[in-house]
Amino acid sequence: MFYWFMKTFVLGPVLKLLFRPWVKGLDNVPAQGAAILASNHLSFSDSIFMPVMVPRPVVFLAKSEYFTGTGIKGRLTAAFFRLTNQLPMDRSGGAASAQSLNAGMDVLKSGSLLGIYPEGTRSPDARLYRGKVGVARLALQARVPVIPVAMIGTDKVQPIGKRVPNIRRIGMIFGEPLDFSRYYGLEDDRLVQRSVTDEIMYELMRLSGQEYVDEYAAVVKLRMAGKAQEAAPELTSDKAPAGPDAAQAAAPEIRPDIAPGVAASPDAPTAAGEDSPEVPGTA
Repeated sequence: MFYWFMKTFVLGPVLKLLFRPWVKGLDNVPAQGAAILASNHLSFSDSIFMPVMVPRPVVFLAKSEYFTGTGIKGRLTAAFFRLTNQLPMDRSGGAASAQSLNAGMDVLKSGSLLGIYPEGTRSPDARLYRGKVGVARLALQARVPVIPVAMIGTDKVQPIGKRVPNIRRIGMIFGEPLDFSRYYGLEDDRLVQRSVTDEIMYELMRLSGQEYVDEYAAVVKLRMAGKAQEAAPELTSDKAPAGPDAAQAAAPEIRPDIAPGVAASPDAPTAAGEDSPEVPGTA
């Protein structure tokens, strides 16, 4: 009830009036049934703008720190995230992260929409980074389609570290559903997981026009903070090569030397402007 009230009468009207979001491909979101909305992640506000424009409720996996704050501010933040259909996502890896993914699986089994950021954290520089295979595991285990969603210009509205947003127009493009039924039954195959994830990231790159970086955003953030040596080994390892069958069925491998970026989607109006690799966390 709180989610519906805020979206319909409070946040929704205000955000639409101030930011005048433009949307393409919204009819690609199914009117009923489970699906994953896999989005690039430019800003904290992505989790607010997208659900406002989608007619159905969207449940997001949000980083667990939002739910564990102390004091009045921390408790209010946790309450807000719970009341707005967001679930805590433990990004530390291992059993804790697997349990968080199970919560996402429950959402899909209930026939709902699950929002995920495959990069695992916000982009530090507006580029698109390598996806984590948790999104593939969920899609294959739940046997649901994946809708790629490109957020446009939200990094200009609320850059990392900025509390008060800039008032400017933003946009979003909902791509055609990606069907991975050819891989059903192979959800535990690491090569298949990587192939599915790369196909999702390829679509996000194509829709958003972002430059692609074949590296985890979390590693880049550690390097920027001077802590690259603290990165977990699995964060810095090269991705496993896809098998011949997977390579033929999935999108071309995304590498910075052959796909340094694409032009902005022709569908976009010209006026618009820490983690385990297995876990598609948020930030």
